[in-house]
Amino acid sequence: MKIKLSIAALLSISSLNAQEISLDTISVTATKVATSTKDISQSIAVVDSKTIEDKNILNIQQAIENIPGVNAESSTNSPSPRLIIRGAGLKARYGVREIMVMKDGVPMTDPDSFTRFDFIDMQDVESVEVQKGPGSINASNAAGGVIQLVTKSVFHDDTNRFKIGIGDDGQKNINLKVRSAIDDNNFVSATMSHRGIDNNWRDNNDFDATQFSFKYGHIFDDESTLETEFSYTESNMNIPATMNETEYATFQQTGQQHDTSYQWQHSARDSKIFAFNAKYEKEVGDITYKPRFYFNTWEHFHPVSGMINDSDSNNVFGTDLELNYKHEFFGNDALFVTGITLKTDITKDSKKYKYADIQVYGVDPDFGGPKTANSIVKTLSKRRGDLANIEDSTTTLYGVYAMETFSPTKDLTIDISTRIDKLTYDITGNEISKYDWSSYGYAAGKGAYTIDNSYTLVSAKLGAVYKLTDSTNIYTSIATANQAPTGGEIDSAQDENLTLSKSQSINYEIGLKTRTKNFSLDLAIYQNNVKDEITQIANGSGSSIYSNAGETEKRGLELNTVYQITDTLGVGGSYAYSDFKFVKFEEIVSYGPTTWASRDGNTLTYIPEHQYSLFATLNLNNGFKARVTTKSWGSYYMDNANTQKYEGYDFVTDLMLGYEKNNHNIQLNINNITNEYYAMQAELGATGTYSYKAAAPISGMLTYSYKF
Repeated sequence: MKIKLSIAALLSISSLNAQEISLDTISVTATKVATSTKDISQSIAVVDSKTIEDKNILNIQQAIENIPGVNAESSTNSPSPRLIIRGAGLKARYGVREIMVMKDGVPMTDPDSFTRFDFIDMQDVESVEVQKGPGSINASNAAGGVIQLVTKSVFHDDTNRFKIGIGDDGQKNINLKVRSAIDDNNFVSATMSHRGIDNNWRDNNDFDATQFSFKYGHIFDDESTLETEFSYTESNMNIPATMNETEYATFQQTGQQHDTSYQWQHSARDSKIFAFNAKYEKEVGDITYKPRFYFNTWEHFHPVSGMINDSDSNNVFGTDLELNYKHEFFGNDALFVTGITLKTDITKDSKKYKYADIQVYGVDPDFGGPKTANSIVKTLSKRRGDLANIEDSTTTLYGVYAMETFSPTKDLTIDISTRIDKLTYDITGNEISKYDWSSYGYAAGKGAYTIDNSYTLVSAKLGAVYKLTDSTNIYTSIATANQAPTGGEIDSAQDENLTLSKSQSINYEIGLKTRTKNFSLDLAIYQNNVKDEITQIANGSGSSIYSNAGETEKRGLELNTVYQITDTLGVGGSYAYSDFKFVKFEEIVSYGPTTWASRDGNTLTYIPEHQYSLFATLNLNNGFKARVTTKSWGSYYMDNANTQKYEGYDFVTDLMLGYEKNNHNIQLNINNITNEYYAMQAELGATGTYSYKAAAPISGMLTYSYKF
């Protein structure tokens, strides 16, 4: 049966994982069909289910943080990481930009680039795939790459499981997964998870989330399949403050972060999300139809810098209508994939409020810049004050994609793909008040405003894979994609009478992939050129705005290797070299009159030149298992002028010790076992002030699970 073959493809993801890329890994999304990663003409990494279980992965950052070329760090120690792939996404101070995140083919990244990671229950995830660079037919408005989460299929004959974990800092995790075959044609599964952490080592950083998921699958008499999922998430996350230089020095000595001088002491994100998706698959001769429909509605209460966002009417509708056609070309098997997509996000009466409880200038605040009687020293609560802004928005994206994969000879495979999307913003609002970054206080807003912009986005890729031996392939590719600005970026530019254009990314890549019984290796060398880079600059009043002010050149080398020494012992590691430069970029360095400085030839901030990780796994026949992973970041520049560097960190190490017997599994996971006190992000601001975000000190969780 076709469904059995599909399940077999999912299960062929090896249980023997090399940190992120296993010895014989299958990608089920990169080319829209199950394909060995060795046969894909781009750099791709797959995190499998055993790694997810052994590392007790509860958020996306933990899953992908050691993939070469990926910078994944969380300043909140919760499911809200900052993600960067080969420098794409760097302009985002937090969260995700330029990267598409998907779950089972459903975009979790909105057309406006906003991504809700509280959507994800990693305990229902079978694997995570990371496609690096532009040109993916999965990616709309995402020049940096694609992160795809594949959850456990209702058709997967998986065992039921109960899992409970407790740890320090108030860590707790409960997970229940049940699955049943009603009969030969109908299947159901349900998942419930609750997790939380207090993070008492710093202020305002507790987190909890409760999630439910119900899946139903049906196999029709003609072997076509229908799979649906209903899910609900309720998440509450307090976002901690950043530290200045003195406070960071205290953290390095004590491992504690309390009573910081940062203005915004009560940032948070409380959200509720309901989602539904359905996918149908039917094979008729050489053609397979794969339509998919999805809907989600969400609300959030989101105090951030300057304002409190409160939005309770957000609806997302979308579809992806895919068709696969198997045929012959040059006398060999070939595959044509095509489809159309449509997604629209509708938000009504999204509001922003002033902070009601604030301390204004009256004592000596520890921040730079002008101070007035209305300058905000710090917030005292996250209680809403006066209404500052109200907005309606509709963001629509529709497009078409196509890919042809064929083999002119038995050893050469070529793939050609393209995707064209139309992105439209229709935003109307009324700004009553705003936060003025120059005076550190509230000021009158601009009144009524309208954003009516549209962008045509084109991505394409030409790749080739050549079989050197039965175990080794080489590949090369050239890929390009556009990146549109977000609605917020357009708004900030309009305030300065600027018009933002889409950027264009072109990536050139060559690589080598080896897979044997005991050894795997992935090597990639790339150059990515970005024109009309959308960058963040300061205006004459000190506020941050966006402009097409930059052109960058990003060169890099990535290596991932695994060696299974014996049936029980495996080792491996990854390394990334990144040489990312401004080709053309100017920023303001002083005001009155405004003075600009060229940063041409300077190195981009935050991205370390050298990044590497090592790991070892042990799985004994008696049930004992262990895993140790260590990661290091080299130094990186903290400012565009390249005047200051953060020295990075060395050998931050995680350890797992466990015992598995019959249906029982108990394991202890200790993160940062050497208890390093370091910053996951360090910056030097335009006013010469330092800003640090702390990484979590040592933490441990003891977990027991029972399969039944």
